Amino acid sequence: MIHDEKTALQTAKFLLQINAIKLNPANPFTWASGWKSPIYCDNRKILSYPEVRNSILKYFVELLKNEYADAEVIAAVATAGIPMGALIAHESGLPLVYIRSSSKGHGLQNQIEGVLQEGQKAVVIEDLVSTGGSSLKAVDALREAGANVLGMMAIFTYGFPKADENFATANCKLHTLSDYSYLIQQATNDGIVGEDQLGLLSQWRESPDTWGK
Repeated sequence: MIHDEKTALQTAKFLLQINAIKLNPANPFTWASGWKSPIYCDNRKILSYPEVRNSILKYFVELLKNEYADAEVIAAVATAGIPMGALIAHESGLPLVYIRSSSKGHGLQNQIEGVLQEGQKAVVIEDLVSTGGSSLKAVDALREAGANVLGMMAIFTYGFPKADENFATANCKLHTLSDYSYLIQQATNDGIVGEDQLGLLSQWRESPDTWGK
């Protein structure tokens, strides 16, 4: 769910300006999953641009205040969600924990790092949501540890139907600063995407696993 249209377009503009998101329908990228894609997203680049980073942080803090005012802990998904999660926790005066993809194989073998109290109201921070599979594993880990997961906030989502289905099944709310539709709208406004490419970009979002094959 997008909280605010103006924020969604401005976030998309930021991501395009710093090349955190690249669009190339003519020469698709290949994801680690093997999917062919006209888009590649690397939100880690936000960290290297202080003005953009501070704006994204401001948007997150406003979103947290409006949607999750009773949050008691920020839970960041490792690894890409940790930097922004730490900034949000600091700015909001809330505790921070982070969730590994799996338990460590040594030491205390923790999957959740930091101090998480039983019943604590947690908001999960993620940088990017595709199908939601890995993000929701973090939600499962928090719930198994006794946390009350209020929902998840992310910078960007592709808006895949599969992701909507997965979050609904997991009974987890998702709020993002921007999404694929607003990205394409902003890219079109900026002349990055031509009218002749819109159909192709729409087809990919509907069937990303078979597109380009």
